[in-house]
Amino acid sequence: MVDDHHLYLIRHLPTAGNEKRRYIGWTDEPIVSGHGRSRLHSFGNVETVYGSDLLRARQSAAVYFPEAAYVADSRWRECHFGEFEGKTYAELEMDEDYRAWLDDPRGVAPRGGERLAEVEARVRAALVDVPSGSIVVTHGGPIRSMLSCYSADGPAEFWTWSVPHGSVWKLVWRDYEDVKEGLPCISLSEVPITENGNS
Repeated sequence: MVDDHHLYLIRHLPTAGNEKRRYIGWTDEPIVSGHGRSRLHSFGNVETVYGSDLLRARQSAAVYFPEAAYVADSRWRECHFGEFEGKTYAELEMDEDYRAWLDDPRGVAPRGGERLAEVEARVRAALVDVPSGSIVVTHGGPIRSMLSCYSADGPAEFWTWSVPHGSVWKLVWRDYEDVKEGLPCISLSEVPITENGNS
């Protein structure tokens, strides 16, 4: 399909907070050493990578695409978790506001944080500005949001998408006009990774 509009979303490699299953939103943690894969050979020579301005996204892009220029954009950031930042499910499970947020993340914000609808709006705006064929290194929340928004027949619920660290997702639309109009993808899939080094 020559005239399609497509892009790749990659979730950053894990941080110490991620490994402890903490909510790490705008906290600027580095990735944990030892998780780096040498590079994603599936993509060949990549000149430019787009993504979140947070350190873990920048570092992951440098691991995967060491020769590429990085274009940082704060719109690709993770959700701002407000008072839930740095906490785990076990620490929050009895909090009524937390339960309300889990039940309706689009409509309810963590105390002092963002609703999922706000995350979706900024990520959709960033997505329209990225050229076809681009690679974006971002976070679990933005990727789940885009999969939920643009899936034509997959699960629409935000929490039902499994987006492991380092996973790669390809989103394909018929053309750029469909992207601007917010229409569903004609194809959406997790991409098998060809890699070297430690997984």
